[in-house]
Amino acid sequence: MPRQSLMQEKARVFDSNSAIKHEVNIAIATLKDFRKRYAFIENLQEIEWIDPDKLFKLSPDQIGDFFLFMENFLKSLSSSAKISYNVYRNACLQIKEFKNLLRKVVDDRASLAEKIDAPWERIGGFGQGKTLAKKIIFCFNFEKEIVLPIFSNHHMRHFTHCILDSPIFPTKHASTGQEYQHYTAELLKAKNSSPITQPWNNLYFTRFLYNAYAPPDIYSSPSQEQKKSNIVTEEQLGLQGFMRLLGELQKQQKITGEQFRENRSLWMQQPNDREALAKRLKRQLNA
Repeated sequence: MPRQSLMQEKARVFDSNSAIKHEVNIAIATLKDFRKRYAFIENLQEIEWIDPDKLFKLSPDQIGDFFLFMENFLKSLSSSAKISYNVYRNACLQIKEFKNLLRKVVDDRASLAEKIDAPWERIGGFGQGKTLAKKIIFCFNFEKEIVLPIFSNHHMRHFTHCILDSPIFPTKHASTGQEYQHYTAELLKAKNSSPITQPWNNLYFTRFLYNAYAPPDIYSSPSQEQKKSNIVTEEQLGLQGFMRLLGELQKQQKITGEQFRENRSLWMQQPNDREALAKRLKRQLNA
């Protein structure tokens, strides 16, 4: 039987008691509520106003509301691995860079590939597989029906192979975003070609894919790539220590808010001068 015909047969018997559809409806309602609280698309200026505590609260460490939603949303998809708290902390510490990336996420002029290929790796932990970036992109683009809540390119390739009779795979030179956009288009084309799956929203279709064609690795231990993304690099630890130093200087009123931002920019832009910069600020702290 052709693969697309087999997909229709599987879709016909999927979720016979509508339990999954009920879960999906609740998830979408929750997502819409989240989008009201973070109405970046309706008012781009709100990105400028986002409170760093909404990302991650320092002293004591606690995940903020924005990323708490990201961590809990779609947790019914086994593919959605838990993210290290260090990643959320880094977004808070590098909030200016994070805001720039959010602007790309909500930019209608940017393609799906461009949103994913944006420089997420500038924030420690965001670069590996772009998993968290894909979550954010889905949450702020879900109503356009151009993106699926599948956050692994490997799983995208698996599903494409399962439901297409003659799948075309991107060249090895394709970027992460280009590959992801290609698979998304192919899967959505297959979804919309079937009278059964065509009316389904993308979240419900994704639940079907994971139910009917579970990737072999979905229940296995985290991959080396996933483990690597959770490792705190020396640079991340250095930035965290430097931010604490700046915070203490500002707390003792030895630098202004503007000087805080200037020194943080110097740290990011001039890596060769970081040691000298830190020594100078420590002398100022102890003076």
